[in-house]
Amino acid sequence: MPSVAQTEKFSPLAGWGQILAQSLRSCDELLAAVQLQATDFPDGLSAAKHFPVLVPRPFVGRMRKGDPFDPLLLQVLPLGAERHVHPEFSADPLGEQSSNVATGVIHKYHGRVLLLAASACAVNCRYCFRRHFPYSENRLGRAQWQSALNYIAQDSSITEVILSGGDPLMLQDEHLAELVESIAQIAHVQRLRVHSRLPVVIAERLTDQLTDILTRTRLRSSLVLHVNHPRELTPVHAERLALMRQAGVTLLNQTVLLKGVNDSAEVLIELSETLFDHHLLPYYLHVLDRVQGAQHFDLSSTQVYALYQQMLAKLPGYLVPKLVREEAGQPHKTPLHAF
Repeated sequence: MPSVAQTEKFSPLAGWGQILAQSLRSCDELLAAVQLQATDFPDGLSAAKHFPVLVPRPFVGRMRKGDPFDPLLLQVLPLGAERHVHPEFSADPLGEQSSNVATGVIHKYHGRVLLLAASACAVNCRYCFRRHFPYSENRLGRAQWQSALNYIAQDSSITEVILSGGDPLMLQDEHLAELVESIAQIAHVQRLRVHSRLPVVIAERLTDQLTDILTRTRLRSSLVLHVNHPRELTPVHAERLALMRQAGVTLLNQTVLLKGVNDSAEVLIELSETLFDHHLLPYYLHVLDRVQGAQHFDLSSTQVYALYQQMLAKLPGYLVPKLVREEAGQPHKTPLHAF
């Protein structure tokens, strides 16, 4: 019997919402699509009751069939290791609940504020530092936007608004446009930054309308994608990101170091070069946030520094992302240096 990946085809003209609606939502579906069985994983699989499986089919299509160690698969498959409790990993590793100053608003750093524009994502990454975040208390529907905007308007030190989530690009274009235009009406806000993984897993989200939304106001706009492995990018990404860059959007990428996914100097070097070929500048290389359930992705400091040293030795400076760790209570991300 042919696999899901063999029978399902997507036209490049298909709307991103249609593609999202047909995402895989169970381990059984995902394993069938990549021609694997639960017995291929010695530690078994997690039931994933509290953090369910969610993977768009185009992303599944980039996975190697029959390979239980595929780096794209490992990012979305709930392995049995998620059940292990580690004393140094917590539900709120960045202390965000103490910075959750209003519904849908996280204010940790001077001059910039995080707006949780959507509580849902297009893909459930197993290492997500917000996998335990209380989204039910922070749903920022259109009816609640004004209170969040009022918070920003009352603090003249805020010059940049960062749209996050969940994933802010889960908003339909017309709703996103309304939110961006409302932010632009706050005189002291100069920059807009959008953090998203949705266009990585569904390239069709990079619409002409999205480019227009990010460039039609006075705000200087940046789109920060989240790519962890070079095989996550496609020619469709290159084409659409080129148009976005030409329109004036700053395009950046942040990566999380993950054991079994990109813990290789060769992969990280290829990733930086691939990002640049796709019009993205490497921005941050994050050490894993210690969220409960993701401990099997963690790397030792010795491994991290060794990898980074090799990147420094083999890449031009503009292709070396900043190596950082985010720590609860700190006024900025903590730079890490390889010596």
